[in-house]
Amino acid sequence: MKTSHLVQSGSASIAAESIGNGPPIVFLHANVADSRMWRAQMESIGTDHLAIAYDRRGFGKTVTGPERFSAVSDLMTVIDATSDSSPAILVGCSRGGRVAIDAALQYPERFRALALIAPSISGAPEVTNPSEIRDLMRHAAEVEESGDLDKLNAVKARMWLDGPLGAEGRVKGDARRLFLDMNGTALRLKADMEAEIETAPAYHLLGNISMPTLVISGDLDFPFIQERSRHIAKTVHKGTHHEMHGAAHLPSLEQPEEITELLADFIYANRT
Repeated sequence: MKTSHLVQSGSASIAAESIGNGPPIVFLHANVADSRMWRAQMESIGTDHLAIAYDRRGFGKTVTGPERFSAVSDLMTVIDATSDSSPAILVGCSRGGRVAIDAALQYPERFRALALIAPSISGAPEVTNPSEIRDLMRHAAEVEESGDLDKLNAVKARMWLDGPLGAEGRVKGDARRLFLDMNGTALRLKADMEAEIETAPAYHLLGNISMPTLVISGDLDFPFIQERSRHIAKTVHKGTHHEMHGAAHLPSLEQPEEITELLADFIYANRT
């Protein structure tokens, strides 16, 4: 059974959902999405675990006022409000992966394992993109400068859903419609990332993570993200890397059955 929650964290009323009972599995969304990106995974994992997902500040149904905040503190508040606070497994995509890494470094005793999909991370080396990707990024910046949110939403779908190494319009149907709705909402809400309190750069602290860590990347995603994913898996103590073929930055949308199976296998292997 799905349960909706409104969790108060500072001035924010954080919209969260939970499904099922058992060991908590917490899903953290990307910056071009919201908690709906995990629909398929929540329904499957929630059959015999407590699956939890929420909208971070500036995304989905979460409402917040202007204030400095910690994404990790928000995460811990959601976990405490929706579970029995037993050690959780974190599943994070992109910026959600960054939050998961920061939380694991700050509160290692609160987590059993990490599953990271195309994760970002603070303190990473400066990125160098191939010329064709630089052109794509330059075009996206020009569209953003124009203020045309519908056109910007379409460009973001091309970059993050189709992937810079995939054909434009590659991902169609419900997955694309959901992306455009989620990212369109985020563009209108305009999350104030400057208000987020920075944590210590995590890139050079990866060796401190000793819990089992699965890192997943798609072969149509940005090359630097693929390289970074492999580096994270190699640097943490118990890391493994899995490459998804024919997938970009958001495989939970474009290959939901495959990503659900990968996550389920990892979760069951680290159930206790």
